[in-house]
Amino acid sequence: MINIDLARLNFIFKNFKNKKIMIIGDLMLDEYLIGKVARISPEAPVPVIEVNKQDIRLGGAANVANNILSLGCIPVLVGIIGNDRMGDIFKNLLREKNIYPDGLVCIENRPTTVKTRIIGESQHIARVDHESKEYIDFENENLVLQKINEILPTVDGIIFEDYNKGVLTKTIIETTINLARKQNKLITVDPKFKNFLEYKNATVFKPNIKETEEALAVSILRNEELEKAGAILMEKLKPECLLITKGSNGMTLFEKESKITHVSTKARKVADVSGAGDTVISVLTAAIAGGANFQEAATLANYAAGIVCEEVGIFPIDKDKLYKVCIGKNSE
Repeated sequence: MINIDLARLNFIFKNFKNKKIMIIGDLMLDEYLIGKVARISPEAPVPVIEVNKQDIRLGGAANVANNILSLGCIPVLVGIIGNDRMGDIFKNLLREKNIYPDGLVCIENRPTTVKTRIIGESQHIARVDHESKEYIDFENENLVLQKINEILPTVDGIIFEDYNKGVLTKTIIETTINLARKQNKLITVDPKFKNFLEYKNATVFKPNIKETEEALAVSILRNEELEKAGAILMEKLKPECLLITKGSNGMTLFEKESKITHVSTKARKVADVSGAGDTVISVLTAAIAGGANFQEAATLANYAAGIVCEEVGIFPIDKDKLYKVCIGKNSE
Protein backbone atom coordinates (compact mmCIF):
# COMPACT_ATOMS: atom_id res chain seq x y z
CA MET A 1 0.00 0.00 0.00
CA ILE A 2 1.30 3.45 -0.83
CA ASN A 3 0.74 6.71 0.97
CA ILE A 4 -0.83 9.49 -1.09
CA ASP A 5 0.08 12.90 0.31
CA LEU A 6 -2.59 15.60 0.66
CA ALA A 7 -1.47 17.67 -2.32
CA ARG A 8 -1.48 14.64 -4.59
CA LEU A 9 -4.86 13.48 -3.22
CA ASN A 10 -6.38 16.91 -3.87
CA PHE A 11 -4.96 16.90 -7.40
CA ILE A 12 -6.53 13.52 -8.22
CA PHE A 13 -9.95 14.32 -6.71
CA LYS A 14 -10.09 17.70 -8.41
CA ASN A 15 -9.07 16.28 -11.78
CA PHE A 16 -11.56 13.43 -12.01
CA LYS A 17 -14.53 15.72 -11.38
CA ASN A 18 -16.73 15.97 -14.50
CA LYS A 19 -14.72 13.38 -16.43
CA LYS A 20 -17.10 11.68 -18.85
CA ILE A 21 -17.05 7.88 -18.63
CA MET A 22 -18.90 5.49 -20.94
CA ILE A 23 -20.03 2.27 -19.26
CA ILE A 24 -20.73 -0.58 -21.70
CA GLY A 25 -22.34 -3.75 -20.41
CA ASP A 26 -25.28 -5.58 -18.93
CA LEU A 27 -27.96 -3.24 -17.60
CA MET A 28 -30.18 -4.46 -14.77
CA LEU A 29 -32.68 -3.45 -12.16
CA ASP A 30 -32.45 -4.65 -8.56
CA GLU A 31 -35.94 -5.01 -7.11
CA TYR A 32 -36.55 -5.53 -3.39
CA LEU A 33 -39.88 -6.81 -2.05
CA ILE A 34 -39.77 -6.28 1.70
CA GLY A 35 -42.30 -7.42 4.26
CA LYS A 36 -43.04 -9.70 7.18
CA VAL A 37 -43.41 -13.45 7.37
CA ALA A 38 -47.11 -13.99 7.99
CA ARG A 39 -47.37 -17.79 8.03
CA ILE A 40 -46.37 -20.97 6.21
CA SER A 41 -48.24 -21.46 2.95
CA PRO A 42 -50.81 -24.28 2.87
CA GLU A 43 -49.79 -24.91 -0.76
CA ALA A 44 -46.15 -25.77 0.02
CA PRO A 45 -43.76 -25.60 2.98
CA VAL A 46 -42.68 -22.04 2.18
CA PRO A 47 -43.18 -18.75 4.05
CA VAL A 48 -45.88 -16.30 2.97
CA ILE A 49 -44.45 -12.76 2.84
CA GLU A 50 -46.84 -9.85 3.26
CA VAL A 51 -45.06 -7.17 1.27
CA ASN A 52 -45.23 -3.64 2.66
CA LYS A 53 -42.41 -2.03 0.67
CA GLN A 54 -41.06 -2.22 -2.87
CA ASP A 55 -37.73 -0.68 -3.82
CA ILE A 56 -36.26 -0.67 -7.34
CA ARG A 57 -32.66 0.42 -7.94
CA LEU A 58 -30.21 0.54 -10.82
CA GLY A 59 -28.13 -2.63 -10.99
CA GLY A 60 -25.39 -4.32 -13.00
CA ALA A 61 -23.59 -1.90 -15.30
CA ALA A 62 -26.12 0.75 -14.26
CA ASN A 63 -24.85 0.47 -10.67
CA VAL A 64 -21.38 1.28 -11.98
CA ALA A 65 -22.88 4.38 -13.63
CA ASN A 66 -24.42 5.25 -10.25
CA ASN A 67 -20.97 5.01 -8.62
CA ILE A 68 -19.39 7.09 -11.38
CA LEU A 69 -22.07 9.75 -10.83
CA SER A 70 -21.54 9.71 -7.07
CA LEU A 71 -17.84 10.37 -7.62
CA GLY A 72 -18.64 13.57 -9.49
CA CYS A 73 -17.97 12.18 -12.96
CA ILE A 74 -20.45 12.06 -15.86
CA PRO A 75 -21.63 8.54 -16.76
CA VAL A 76 -22.98 7.50 -20.16
CA LEU A 77 -24.58 4.05 -20.32
CA VAL A 78 -24.47 1.80 -23.37
CA GLY A 79 -26.48 -1.42 -23.27
CA ILE A 80 -29.86 -2.99 -23.91
CA ILE A 81 -33.23 -2.94 -22.19
CA GLY A 82 -36.53 -4.55 -23.10
CA ASN A 83 -39.57 -2.80 -24.50
CA ASP A 84 -41.47 -3.50 -21.30
CA ARG A 85 -42.66 -1.96 -18.04
CA MET A 86 -39.32 -2.51 -16.31
CA GLY A 87 -37.55 -0.92 -19.27
CA ASP A 88 -39.68 2.19 -18.75
CA ILE A 89 -38.86 2.17 -15.04
CA PHE A 90 -35.16 1.87 -15.92
CA LYS A 91 -35.33 4.95 -18.16
CA ASN A 92 -37.24 6.90 -15.49
CA LEU A 93 -34.56 6.09 -12.89
CA LEU A 94 -31.88 7.37 -15.28
CA ARG A 95 -33.84 10.61 -15.79
CA GLU A 96 -34.18 11.10 -12.04
CA LYS A 97 -30.41 10.86 -11.67
CA ASN A 98 -29.60 12.85 -14.84
CA ILE A 99 -27.66 9.92 -16.30
CA TYR A 100 -27.30 10.08 -20.09
CA PRO A 101 -29.65 7.55 -21.80
CA ASP A 102 -28.06 8.13 -25.23
CA GLY A 103 -26.57 4.64 -25.45
CA LEU A 104 -29.69 2.60 -24.70
CA VAL A 105 -30.89 0.09 -27.29
CA CYS A 106 -34.46 -1.11 -26.73
CA ILE A 107 -35.13 -4.67 -27.95
CA GLU A 108 -38.53 -6.20 -28.59
CA ASN A 109 -39.25 -9.67 -27.15
CA ARG A 110 -36.31 -9.55 -24.75
CA PRO A 111 -36.96 -8.71 -21.09
CA THR A 112 -35.21 -6.00 -19.17
CA THR A 113 -32.98 -7.88 -16.72
CA VAL A 114 -34.48 -7.72 -13.21
CA LYS A 115 -33.21 -9.36 -10.04
CA THR A 116 -36.06 -9.52 -7.54
CA ARG A 117 -35.06 -10.15 -3.94
CA ILE A 118 -37.73 -11.13 -1.43
CA ILE A 119 -36.94 -10.01 2.10
CA GLY A 120 -38.97 -11.17 5.11
CA GLU A 121 -38.20 -10.13 8.70
CA SER A 122 -34.82 -8.76 7.48
CA GLN A 123 -33.96 -12.18 6.04
CA HIS A 124 -33.25 -12.79 2.36
CA ILE A 125 -35.89 -15.44 1.55
CA ALA A 126 -35.47 -15.86 -2.21
CA ARG A 127 -34.32 -14.24 -5.44
CA VAL A 128 -36.22 -14.34 -8.72
CA ASP A 129 -34.41 -13.47 -11.97
CA HIS A 130 -36.15 -12.21 -15.10
CA GLU A 131 -33.58 -12.20 -17.89
CA SER A 132 -32.26 -13.57 -21.15
CA LYS A 133 -28.64 -14.70 -21.29
CA GLU A 134 -28.53 -15.22 -25.04
CA TYR A 135 -26.04 -13.06 -26.92
CA ILE A 136 -27.68 -10.27 -28.90
CA ASP A 137 -28.09 -10.89 -32.61
CA PHE A 138 -26.15 -9.27 -35.45
CA GLU A 139 -28.67 -6.46 -35.97
CA ASN A 140 -28.70 -5.36 -32.32
CA GLU A 141 -24.95 -5.84 -32.06
CA ASN A 142 -24.58 -3.28 -34.85
CA LEU A 143 -26.98 -0.91 -33.08
CA VAL A 144 -24.87 -1.10 -29.92
CA LEU A 145 -21.67 -0.53 -31.92
CA GLN A 146 -23.27 2.47 -33.60
CA LYS A 147 -24.02 3.98 -30.17
CA ILE A 148 -20.44 3.32 -29.04
CA ASN A 149 -18.99 4.86 -32.20
CA GLU A 150 -21.10 8.01 -31.75
CA ILE A 151 -20.33 8.48 -28.06
CA LEU A 152 -16.67 7.40 -27.86
CA PRO A 153 -15.07 10.66 -29.16
CA THR A 154 -16.86 12.63 -26.40
CA VAL A 155 -15.68 10.60 -23.39
CA ASP A 156 -12.49 10.41 -21.33
CA GLY A 157 -12.65 6.67 -20.76
CA ILE A 158 -14.74 3.52 -21.00
CA ILE A 159 -15.61 0.72 -18.61
CA PHE A 160 -16.58 -2.76 -19.81
CA GLU A 161 -18.95 -4.16 -17.17
CA ASP A 162 -19.60 -7.79 -18.05
CA TYR A 163 -22.18 -9.95 -16.25
CA ASN A 164 -22.48 -12.61 -18.97
CA LYS A 165 -25.99 -11.49 -19.93
CA GLY A 166 -25.35 -11.34 -23.66
CA VAL A 167 -24.44 -7.73 -24.46
CA LEU A 168 -20.65 -7.88 -24.60
CA THR A 169 -20.06 -10.06 -27.64
CA LYS A 170 -16.59 -10.80 -29.00
CA THR A 171 -17.21 -8.38 -31.86
CA ILE A 172 -18.29 -5.54 -29.55
CA ILE A 173 -15.30 -6.13 -27.26
CA GLU A 174 -12.67 -6.28 -30.01
CA THR A 175 -14.11 -3.46 -32.13
CA THR A 176 -14.55 -1.10 -29.18
CA ILE A 177 -11.08 -1.69 -27.76
CA ASN A 178 -9.50 -1.09 -31.18
CA LEU A 179 -11.47 2.14 -31.61
CA ALA A 180 -10.64 3.30 -28.09
CA ARG A 181 -6.92 2.60 -28.51
CA LYS A 182 -6.86 4.62 -31.74
CA GLN A 183 -8.49 7.52 -29.90
CA ASN A 184 -6.16 7.15 -26.90
CA LYS A 185 -9.02 6.49 -24.46
CA LEU A 186 -8.72 4.95 -21.01
CA ILE A 187 -10.10 1.37 -21.07
CA THR A 188 -10.94 -0.55 -17.89
CA VAL A 189 -12.51 -4.00 -17.74
CA ASP A 190 -14.56 -5.81 -15.08
CA PRO A 191 -14.87 -9.26 -16.71
CA LYS A 192 -16.83 -12.45 -16.19
CA PHE A 193 -16.03 -16.01 -17.29
CA LYS A 194 -17.37 -15.92 -20.85
CA ASN A 195 -15.11 -13.93 -23.18
CA PHE A 196 -12.68 -13.46 -20.29
CA LEU A 197 -9.67 -13.77 -22.59
CA GLU A 198 -11.12 -11.52 -25.33
CA TYR A 199 -10.28 -8.27 -23.52
CA LYS A 200 -6.83 -7.77 -25.00
CA ASN A 201 -4.88 -4.49 -24.79
CA ALA A 202 -7.02 -2.74 -22.18
CA THR A 203 -5.54 -0.14 -19.85
CA VAL A 204 -6.67 -2.03 -16.74
CA PHE A 205 -8.07 -5.56 -16.46
CA LYS A 206 -9.79 -6.22 -13.10
CA PRO A 207 -10.96 -9.78 -12.43
CA ASN A 208 -11.58 -11.24 -9.01
CA ILE A 209 -9.65 -14.28 -7.84
CA LYS A 210 -12.52 -16.73 -8.51
CA GLU A 211 -12.87 -15.52 -12.11
CA THR A 212 -9.11 -15.85 -12.55
CA GLU A 213 -9.16 -19.42 -11.28
CA GLU A 214 -12.04 -20.34 -13.60
CA ALA A 215 -10.51 -18.70 -16.67
CA LEU A 216 -7.11 -20.33 -16.21
CA ALA A 217 -8.42 -23.62 -14.75
CA VAL A 218 -6.13 -23.31 -11.71
CA SER A 219 -6.45 -23.19 -7.94
CA ILE A 220 -4.95 -20.14 -6.26
CA LEU A 221 -4.24 -20.64 -2.56
CA ARG A 222 -0.88 -18.92 -2.08
CA ASN A 223 0.79 -15.72 -3.28
CA GLU A 224 3.17 -17.75 -5.46
CA GLU A 225 0.22 -19.24 -7.35
CA LEU A 226 -1.43 -15.84 -7.61
CA GLU A 227 1.71 -14.24 -9.00
CA LYS A 228 2.07 -17.01 -11.56
CA ALA A 229 -1.56 -16.58 -12.65
CA GLY A 230 -1.07 -12.83 -12.88
CA ALA A 231 1.98 -13.28 -15.08
CA ILE A 232 -0.02 -15.56 -17.41
CA LEU A 233 -2.82 -12.99 -17.73
CA MET A 234 -0.35 -10.16 -18.34
CA GLU A 235 1.18 -12.21 -21.16
CA LYS A 236 -2.12 -13.35 -22.69
CA LEU A 237 -4.08 -10.09 -22.48
CA LYS A 238 -1.31 -7.49 -22.49
CA PRO A 239 -3.06 -4.87 -20.35
CA GLU A 240 -1.08 -1.92 -19.05
CA CYS A 241 -1.95 -3.20 -15.61
CA LEU A 242 -3.84 -6.07 -13.98
CA LEU A 243 -5.68 -5.78 -10.67
CA ILE A 244 -6.90 -9.05 -9.11
CA THR A 245 -9.32 -8.48 -6.24
CA LYS A 246 -9.34 -11.03 -3.42
CA GLY A 247 -12.32 -10.10 -1.26
CA SER A 248 -11.36 -9.82 2.41
CA ASN A 249 -7.73 -10.53 1.44
CA GLY A 250 -7.35 -7.27 -0.47
CA MET A 251 -5.98 -6.91 -4.00
CA THR A 252 -2.85 -7.59 -6.00
CA LEU A 253 -1.64 -5.15 -8.66
CA PHE A 254 0.48 -6.32 -11.58
CA GLU A 255 2.29 -3.81 -13.76
CA LYS A 256 4.72 -4.18 -16.64
CA GLU A 257 8.26 -5.39 -16.03
CA SER A 258 6.95 -7.86 -13.43
CA LYS A 259 6.12 -5.18 -10.87
CA ILE A 260 3.76 -6.63 -8.23
CA THR A 261 2.08 -4.85 -5.32
CA HIS A 262 -0.03 -6.65 -2.70
CA VAL A 263 -2.70 -4.41 -1.15
CA SER A 264 -4.33 -5.44 2.13
CA THR A 265 -8.04 -4.90 2.75
CA LYS A 266 -9.17 -1.72 4.47
CA ALA A 267 -12.63 -2.66 5.76
CA ARG A 268 -12.96 -2.24 9.52
CA LYS A 269 -16.00 -4.53 9.60
CA VAL A 270 -17.38 -6.42 6.61
CA ALA A 271 -21.18 -6.32 6.62
CA ASP A 272 -21.96 -6.96 2.93
CA VAL A 273 -19.66 -7.38 -0.10
CA SER A 274 -22.49 -6.79 -2.62
CA GLY A 275 -21.54 -4.12 -5.13
CA ALA A 276 -17.93 -3.86 -3.98
CA GLY A 277 -16.63 -4.87 -7.42
CA ASP A 278 -18.71 -2.12 -9.05
CA THR A 279 -17.23 0.39 -6.64
CA VAL A 280 -13.67 -0.77 -7.27
CA ILE A 281 -13.87 -0.45 -11.07
CA SER A 282 -15.60 2.94 -10.75
CA VAL A 283 -13.06 4.48 -8.38
CA LEU A 284 -10.17 2.90 -10.27
CA THR A 285 -11.36 4.42 -13.55
CA ALA A 286 -12.17 7.85 -12.11
CA ALA A 287 -8.80 8.06 -10.35
CA ILE A 288 -6.80 7.14 -13.47
CA ALA A 289 -8.88 9.60 -15.51
CA GLY A 290 -7.94 12.18 -12.87
CA GLY A 291 -4.22 11.58 -13.34
CA ALA A 292 -3.53 8.92 -10.71
CA ASN A 293 -0.93 6.29 -11.44
CA PHE A 294 -1.95 2.64 -11.12
CA GLN A 295 -0.75 2.24 -7.53
CA GLU A 296 -2.55 5.41 -6.42
CA ALA A 297 -5.73 4.35 -8.22
CA ALA A 298 -5.62 0.87 -6.65
CA THR A 299 -5.10 2.42 -3.22
CA LEU A 300 -8.16 4.67 -3.59
CA ALA A 301 -10.24 1.77 -4.95
CA ASN A 302 -9.20 -0.35 -1.99
CA TYR A 303 -10.27 2.32 0.49
CA ALA A 304 -13.60 2.65 -1.38
CA ALA A 305 -14.22 -1.11 -1.28
CA GLY A 306 -13.62 -1.05 2.48
CA ILE A 307 -16.21 1.70 2.89
CA VAL A 308 -19.01 0.04 0.90
CA CYS A 309 -18.39 -3.37 2.51
CA GLU A 310 -19.27 -1.82 5.86
CA GLU A 311 -22.81 -1.10 4.64
CA VAL A 312 -25.65 -3.61 4.25
CA GLY A 313 -27.05 -3.49 0.72
CA ILE A 314 -25.77 -1.99 -2.51
CA PHE A 315 -24.91 1.70 -2.30
CA PRO A 316 -22.70 3.92 -4.47
CA ILE A 317 -19.48 5.20 -2.95
CA ASP A 318 -19.72 8.60 -1.28
CA LYS A 319 -16.95 10.83 -2.69
CA ASP A 320 -16.66 13.00 0.43
CA LYS A 321 -16.49 9.97 2.72
CA LEU A 322 -13.80 8.42 0.52
CA TYR A 323 -11.78 11.64 0.66
CA LYS A 324 -12.05 11.82 4.46
CA VAL A 325 -11.03 8.16 4.84
CA CYS A 326 -8.00 8.76 2.61
CA ILE A 327 -6.96 11.79 4.67
CA GLY A 328 -7.39 9.78 7.86
CA LYS A 329 -5.24 6.92 6.55
CA ASN A 330 -2.51 9.36 5.57
CA SER A 331 -2.39 10.74 9.11
CA GLU A 332 -2.01 7.31 10.73
